[in-house]
Amino acid sequence: MFSESVKAEIEQELARATTARQEGFEGRARVCARRATGVAIREYRRLRGEATLRANAYDLLAGLRDEVNLSEENRQAVEHLLLRVDEEFRLPEEIDLLVEAKSLIDALEKLAS
Repeated sequence: MFSESVKAEIEQELARATTARQEGFEGRARVCARRATGVAIREYRRLRGEATLRANAYDLLAGLRDEVNLSEENRQAVEHLLLRVDEEFRLPEEIDLLVEAKSLIDALEKLAS
């Protein structure tokens, strides 16, 4: 189970993401969703006794690609969180990184327990 301080940090990033989206800053929302997921990955690795040498959320997500304990749905969330935006700074409409981040964070917390 994630510590209360880690949960608070994740919730703070997700709240920032929600606020950014409501204000029309989807790019900022994506960054916050990735950062929240990065916090969860770092804690997941720590609880498993693994070092996290990668410093930023993007690298932590990339390192999670090979995690054998992830479901296909969560593996897809990782891939979506790693997607680059198009020339107009958008992702495909069917991808909601806030939803995907929350799902992946929940899965990592369960796996860490």
